[in-house]
Amino acid sequence: MPKTIGNPLSWTLGALGSAAGYATEVATQAAADPDLRPETRVLVPGDLRAALRKGWDDLAAMRSDVLFACMLYPAMGAVLLALASQGNLTHLLFPVLSGFALVGPVAALGLYELSRRREAGLEASWGAMFDVLRNPRFPRILMLSLFNGVIFMAWLLLADAIHAATLGSERPASLMALVTAALTTPAGWVMTVVGTAVGAVLAAAVLAVSVVSFPLLLDRDVSLPVAVMTSVRVARENPGVIATWGLIVAGGLVLGILPLLLGLVVVLPVLGHATWHLYRAAVV
Repeated sequence: MPKTIGNPLSWTLGALGSAAGYATEVATQAAADPDLRPETRVLVPGDLRAALRKGWDDLAAMRSDVLFACMLYPAMGAVLLALASQGNLTHLLFPVLSGFALVGPVAALGLYELSRRREAGLEASWGAMFDVLRNPRFPRILMLSLFNGVIFMAWLLLADAIHAATLGSERPASLMALVTAALTTPAGWVMTVVGTAVGAVLAAAVLAVSVVSFPLLLDRDVSLPVAVMTSVRVARENPGVIATWGLIVAGGLVLGILPLLLGLVVVLPVLGHATWHLYRAAVV
């Protein structure tokens, strides 16, 4: 029998099911070998302030290199927006923008590497960002990046389904028509509330899995299961601090997106460098 290709929603749901099965395997492997798990420490709000301060210091020390390299982020955002605006997909503009929180940990890989190198006293020019590709653990990093990509796709498909269930399957005639419907109609209010809640759940899942796993894989020879479970453990042991960090990231991305995405040139480097220092504070 020839294979048939399912629709994007069924494919993504299947991928999420596979991811859930893999997550169970990850937990089993990490629990079976506790000696491989790095030690973690309890975080306090002061650790967030210190991480942000050190992130800003990293940006100031590598300003020209980092800002030049990070011009890519607004360009990526512009491409995503252009794709969403084609094919009558205006209703996905906001989900695409908010999706930066889901793919941000992947986009910041080079920044983690620069902070690691500067901390170790090594050369930290913009070209060093590509050393991530030569890291012996890059295949593990790639697998974790694919997880974030699947969640991003799931978010776009769910956002499309929420729009269809509330405002109907007919696409908005313009961005202004979408904003008007979202702010002035009961169906639009439901769409906004439900969409925000679903997005928050997905963002929380990505935050728990990614908050220290990416920098940990860059820094130490650990397996992917150990990296993921260490990140989840940090989130579980420090729910208030990690939730606050998630709000800081979300607020920073909003500020970066508002001025035509150009603020991302500064916001993403600061958050990326700060994430490295938060990892260093959380994992012994």
